[in-house]
Order: sequence, then C-alpha cells, then structure tokens
Amino acid sequence: MAVSSLIITLSLLFVAATCTAGAVGAAATTTTALDDVCGALGEFYVTPELCASALCYDPSSPCRAARDAPAVAALAARLAAANATAARDRVEAAAAAASSSAAAPGLRACLQLYGGLVPALEWAAGSVAAGRLPGAREVIQAGQYVAVGCGGMAGGAALPRENDAFGTMALVAYAVLASMSKGY
Repeated sequence: MAVSSLIITLSLLFVAATCTAGAVGAAATTTTALDDVCGALGEFYVTPELCASALCYDPSSPCRAARDAPAVAALAARLAAANATAARDRVEAAAAAASSSAAAPGLRACLQLYGGLVPALEWAAGSVAAGRLPGAREVIQAGQYVAVGCGGMAGGAALPRENDAFGTMALVAYAVLASMSKGY
C-alpha cells in the first residue's frame, strides 16, 4: 500500500511539474500581431525577419503593441510614407549638391518621382488607417518601383541610402497589405 501511495504521489508531482513547465513555456512564447503578420508573408517574398526589422527597427517604438493585423498594416503604410519623405529630402539635397555635374538631371528626375509619390503615400497611409485598402495597396505597390527607377536614372551617381531603405520599406508594406483579406 505504501509503495502504491508513493507511486501515485510521484505521478502527481510529475504531472504538476509538466503542467507548470508548459505554462511557463507558453507565457514565454507569446506572439504579437506584428509577429503573426510577419510570419505569414513568405508567399510575398518577404521573410519574417525582414518584415519585423523593417517595421520594428527601433526597439523603443510601439511597433509590437499593434493590437491586430489592420494596425500592423496601418503601421506599414505610415512607415512607407515616412521613408519616402526621408528619401525625397535626401535626394533633393543630393540634386542640389550635384547641380553642375552630369548626375544632376538624373537626380532631379528621381526627385520628381518622389515629389509625386510622397503625397500619394500619405493618402494611402490615411486610407489604410481608415480601413480602406483598395487603391492604397496599389499606390504602395507602385511605390516599390520608385527606388529602382531612381537607381536607373542616377546615371552612376551615388544615391542616398534612404533610397534603398525606402525600396525595402515599400516592399514590406506592400507585402503586409497584400496579405490582408479582401474584407478588411
């Protein structure tokens, strides 16, 4: 009888320890909406790591506090607009500095692309925040090609790094928006 009581006690301790360890492990692996959205982007040629690093580049930002997928989409659209603005400003400075060089016409053409894109992306960011994806998704998709187009227009001139950073952000933002359901 004493042996069977000891076996039962040890069995109960084992079950309790297993349940406690499982609960601790579950708490340690809590995922956020950003993790869920980024984890589902493989079919859009954006890795979860690229997605998270682009949308959450500053650890002090509230990027992981996004409550759901639409909030992550709004964050992505806002960051695309902000990155395009930064790229436009840096290209403008480069064009002014290169005003008499052979690269100046290409940089000015690139600046024109960004000049039209920034207001469109600001509109898109507002639309996504309001829950309206049609149109906004296409604007962000078209924005992906501005960074590439500027690379071709620069004629060998070094573009500011913000141009490439915007290209990456536009790719990630489009992937996030494309992953959203039509009913959003």
